[in-house]
Amino acid sequence: MKIPELLAPAGNFEKLKIAIEYGADAVYMGGKRFGLRAFSDNFDIDDIYRAVEYAHERHKRVYITMNIFAHNNDFRGMEEYVKAISDAKIDAIILSDPGILDIVKNTAPDMKIHLSTQANTTNWRSASFWYRQGVDRIILARELSLNEIRKIKANIPEGLEIEAFVHGAMCMSYSGRCALSNYFVGRDANRGACAQPCRWKYHLVEEQRPGEYLPVFEDDRGSYILNANDLCMIEHLPDLISSGLNSLKIEGRMKSSYYVATVVGAYRLELDKYKNNKDGYRFDKSSVDELKKASHRTFSTGFYFHKPSERDHSYDESQYIRNYDFIGMVKDYLPDKQLAVIEQRNHFKVGDNIEIMSPGRPYREFTIDTILNEEGDRIASAPHPQQIVYIPTEFSLKKYDILRRPRV
Repeated sequence: MKIPELLAPAGNFEKLKIAIEYGADAVYMGGKRFGLRAFSDNFDIDDIYRAVEYAHERHKRVYITMNIFAHNNDFRGMEEYVKAISDAKIDAIILSDPGILDIVKNTAPDMKIHLSTQANTTNWRSASFWYRQGVDRIILARELSLNEIRKIKANIPEGLEIEAFVHGAMCMSYSGRCALSNYFVGRDANRGACAQPCRWKYHLVEEQRPGEYLPVFEDDRGSYILNANDLCMIEHLPDLISSGLNSLKIEGRMKSSYYVATVVGAYRLELDKYKNNKDGYRFDKSSVDELKKASHRTFSTGFYFHKPSERDHSYDESQYIRNYDFIGMVKDYLPDKQLAVIEQRNHFKVGDNIEIMSPGRPYREFTIDTILNEEGDRIASAPHPQQIVYIPTEFSLKKYDILRRPRV
């Protein structure tokens, strides 16, 4: 049975590897220019070559973002950049600007083109128009219901694919086209430098009372009037699949490797269960519990079933909910010594009760009884960032297994 592609974010090389190891069919990532995540680590040309090689060896796909809305001076060097990433054999370019589309078609005519959600495609006529311009896939606007997606699928050319976001942060502005960041701090959201002013705390100021700040609601902490909840559609995968979507997209190029592993792993598990037993499929609530172990805001279904209301925003705070700490990643396992080689990511110590995540299988609970340093000496804790330590385990671990600890 064919199910949609699971598409994951890759903010750097480690996150790309994690996404692939934990079950993504494809990754999307940005180069150093022309993308909408200017403050992600991103990939230079050499990194893109290495990333594509790594992915293709594992039969996975790589898409590069070029989804800024370009100003005149943004086109300098663009042809050379398109030629370079085309030579790297990436699988598609994600774009939204017709000028960039024109350059890609002229510079790399065989390149597959995915139209970014920034292009605000909300109907089948627009989708068909873009198909006639050479677009292979439409990344639909976030402001669509499942019924609207079904109608789009029923009316577009057979060769045109559609993709939609199913998990991650939601922008309060229409398909992410926002001018608040530019207005407040001079950082252009539509050219990759959003300062996320929708997550800030706001008060009202009356013109004749300068310096007197009035809360929007009667709460002395202020009010986060633009703060949208996170999208989560893992409980509705059969609806997404039956709508005709070709790709299910996870947001989060700025998120951690642990976030990528947790979210990709949970969606992969449920998609495979559905694929293997469509008629008998039942959603397992533990997958939502798993998603909540990564940093998140309150979950919402976005526009899929109804237009968002006051229930789909958080007004009392804008911080992420973090119930677990990512404390280490397995770099190797020495079976003859039964030692896991761990790279520390947050402080941990002897006696900690932790969970070990592994691609494709349930997490395991484990108590750290012993920690050894690189000289083989016992130590009480691993306090130093990216410190290499050894932990004895009676069961084998694999590279990219992740250690996490519940917050007390």
